[in-house]
Amino acid sequence: MKPIRIAVLGAGVVAGGVVHVLQRNQAEIQRRAGRVLQVVAVAARNPAKAKAALAGLDVPVVQDFEALARRDDVDIVCELIGGTDLARSLVLAAIAAGKHVVTANKALLAVHGSEIFAAAREKGVVVAFEGAVAGGIPIIKALREGLSANRIEWVAGIINGTTNFILSEMRSKGLDFDTVLKEAQRLGYAEADPTFDIEGVDAAHKATIMSAIAFGIPVQFDKAHVEGITKLQAADIRYAEQLGYRIKLLGITKRREKGIELRVHPTLIPATRLIANVEGAMNAVVVHGDAVGTTLYYGKGAGAEPTASAVIADLVDITRLHTADPDHRVPSLAFQPGAMQDTPILPMAEVVTSFYLRLVVADKAGVLARITGILAEHGISIDAVLQRESDEGEAQTDLIILTHDTLEGEMDKALAQMQALPTVLAPIVRIRKEELK
Repeated sequence: MKPIRIAVLGAGVVAGGVVHVLQRNQAEIQRRAGRVLQVVAVAARNPAKAKAALAGLDVPVVQDFEALARRDDVDIVCELIGGTDLARSLVLAAIAAGKHVVTANKALLAVHGSEIFAAAREKGVVVAFEGAVAGGIPIIKALREGLSANRIEWVAGIINGTTNFILSEMRSKGLDFDTVLKEAQRLGYAEADPTFDIEGVDAAHKATIMSAIAFGIPVQFDKAHVEGITKLQAADIRYAEQLGYRIKLLGITKRREKGIELRVHPTLIPATRLIANVEGAMNAVVVHGDAVGTTLYYGKGAGAEPTASAVIADLVDITRLHTADPDHRVPSLAFQPGAMQDTPILPMAEVVTSFYLRLVVADKAGVLARITGILAEHGISIDAVLQRESDEGEAQTDLIILTHDTLEGEMDKALAQMQALPTVLAPIVRIRKEELK
């Protein structure tokens, strides 16, 4: 049987990992796929640099990306260039030419996924993207196939290694955000421009994709609530620890009666949960289904070979299904196209969660009673209260409050009232809390 011929667009770290692993494990991969997977060419902006990076591998390097994507001797186009504009153009060109597509580009799918999946359905080709979320962890396959018997209730994940490394260092060493960010950049865990990571955008791209697969809804990145970790303070990480919690940047999507929650933000998690103990640059995703209960998926979320592992798994899947009837393949977003639902993404005011609050207040009688009274007026019940001497001065104190579940809109109103009190001496810190039971 003739080989499956693959065009690799891009010659970066992941692309190099794909070519290396395909050649190193060729015999094992062929045993699984039933056919040889052969890279016919790699497209690179700088061919000379790409040839040096792929030294020792018998792979032609070309400069014309679109020509390679349309070539007659290509069965699968593997898009690994990143970004959205050029990648979208190349993926749509490949689909128009009747090629299957594998991509690890979460931004592309979160922003243009609906258009790309519709084009692929029309041409009868597959768009596979296991490498786009959580690197080498097979979370897309788990959501799309392994858990297909379940009504999925919620998904929560540590899906950005850079921010998890920073938070782990802040917790273990008691350092502030800026100090740890510089160290992360020095060690190569953070980019020179880390904005997409530390502001939560990268995690939101991935959460958007998981939400679409979990609930059978269109990809809707523009409706996700996104907060990063830049405003987190070492004091709050320390207080959370004293209360039995750890702070992680989570991507969360939940099924609610009126719609779907889709949010990324720092979150307190009980220290007893397995996901709370995921440290360094590792990733983990927790999924709760009605039949299976809670399952955890853990592993490396980035890197050349972990991501290559996911990309090659997609290549093997497509190879197995290459001659299958398009109507009998696993749908890109798990649900049959005609069964997708336009369930609304809920605004944050309608999200239900619990909260950690830290208030710097004047150290005088009646302050706590007034604060708890405002919370009670808004139907917000208190789970725990901690009072500690403030680092800011002797005449004030840090008041830490954990609440039970409440509507975010009610908490917004209560915070506005509390912030206006003359005895509240600094901006109130509010961090959401999830029990993940």
